Amino acid sequence: MIESLPDTTVSAVTRRLVSMRQESGVSALGHVLTLVISASGELDESAIAAANHASSEHPMRVIVLLSRPEAENRLDAEIRVGADAGASDVIVLRASGEVASGVEALVTGLLLPDAPVAVWWPEEAPDRPGADPLGRIGQRRITDAAAPDGSAWDVRISGYSAGDTDLAWTRLTRWREYLAAVLDEPPFEPVTAVEVVGSEASPSTELLAAWLELALGVPTKCTLLDRALHAEGLHSVTLTRQSGDAVLKRLSPVHAALSQPGQPTHQIVLPRRTLSECLAEELRGLGEDVMYGRVLEQLARSRAARTTHTDA
Repeated sequence: MIESLPDTTVSAVTRRLVSMRQESGVSALGHVLTLVISASGELDESAIAAANHASSEHPMRVIVLLSRPEAENRLDAEIRVGADAGASDVIVLRASGEVASGVEALVTGLLLPDAPVAVWWPEEAPDRPGADPLGRIGQRRITDAAAPDGSAWDVRISGYSAGDTDLAWTRLTRWREYLAAVLDEPPFEPVTAVEVVGSEASPSTELLAAWLELALGVPTKCTLLDRALHAEGLHSVTLTRQSGDAVLKRLSPVHAALSQPGQPTHQIVLPRRTLSECLAEELRGLGEDVMYGRVLEQLARSRAARTTHTDA
């Protein structure tokens, strides 16, 4: 069920949402969190689709806030419940003019009581998410450095606060799992060097290199390939040990190859993660991601060391 409420108020949206749930027989009692999606411009249905998919694992209320400060003062809303919203309520708010300046007040009146809040910027995000009016109400603040308007890592590093995370980090989960599994198998030799290769269009490349350098405490080389000549994403990771190199290399969007000394090359399933999968993972733990914060610190040190070496 979808209903539009043109030129409305937050209190009117709340009343209509309650009546629509009663009419459709949908209850909000099972909802475990509120997800606020903040964007500007046109409505991105892919973000709502990802939230609806994630709601099968995390029943929630989804508030989509589209701000257009340059337009005339107005608040338009759209409410989706039932089959059109997955296991969630979806409220789309289009705030224009001075109405858009009070985004925190707009959202606060629609939050589920006594439920945690996650805020997601699918595209351009504030430099300091934790200091943003919406970010202040969220226990989890999700950005995406890989988005077309995503911020560079120097901004994410300098603006980090506990509760921040980025989908470029979430996309690394399976790579980290496979690399950890390689080190848990013979030969049990220390890693002496690491090289991570990926497209310069993939912010996950630098994050994975920083994680490996932090975890293994060895020199790590991060090679960024020209985005015009190479497909985006991670390409390979090489772990150097005394007996030889272990190499995990992507072959296609679905498969990768793992080669180690004295063993046949194994083809493994390593699909690129979908937006829905990444969002669902981020909503499983709404507290501080301590490891992400430590990896950002390591990335800052690595970048500073490369700059010093270049200047020398």
